[in-house]
Amino acid sequence: MQRVEALLLRFPIAAAAAYVALIVLFLFVTIGTTLDILERRGAAGAAMEILDRLDTRGPERAPAARAAVNVPSGSPFLEGGSASLAGATLLQRVAAATKRVNGNTLSSQVDLQGPKSKAGFITATSNFEIDPAQLQPLLYDLEAGMPFLFVDELVVQAPSASTQGGKLRVLLGVSGQRQSQK
Repeated sequence: MQRVEALLLRFPIAAAAAYVALIVLFLFVTIGTTLDILERRGAAGAAMEILDRLDTRGPERAPAARAAVNVPSGSPFLEGGSASLAGATLLQRVAAATKRVNGNTLSSQVDLQGPKSKAGFITATSNFEIDPAQLQPLLYDLEAGMPFLFVDELVVQAPSASTQGGKLRVLLGVSGQRQSQK
């Protein structure tokens, strides 16, 4: 420490230059901090203005946007007082969807003791014939309608080349959740 003081006493111009450099440094730090605070204040003011605009018009637009969405009616769960009745409801739903697209149901069965049965799901398997162009509308009808049905298995056998206008043979496994009994 005594060395520094001795050097500063020997070279007063260096001491004055160091003093001026420190003052300029502190001045830059002060100005930079002040500008940063003013910039943040402006950003906060702009955010408050946007929030005020959104608050004044927010609730009026939400119902109009929801009204445009086409939500199917009905319960999302399979109806029925017992697992057998819920399974019958599931088979009716699959058979009706197949009939709507001019399909021909060959066989169907319900699995009440499947691996998903403990979680309240009932699984049905249906075997049917359908025109190739009607497969996608059928799957959409099953998955987008009520009750919520999930396609677990889809096996499609193409028509043979010798038959013109042949139908697809489809094995379809779907499951739906049964409403829990209270």
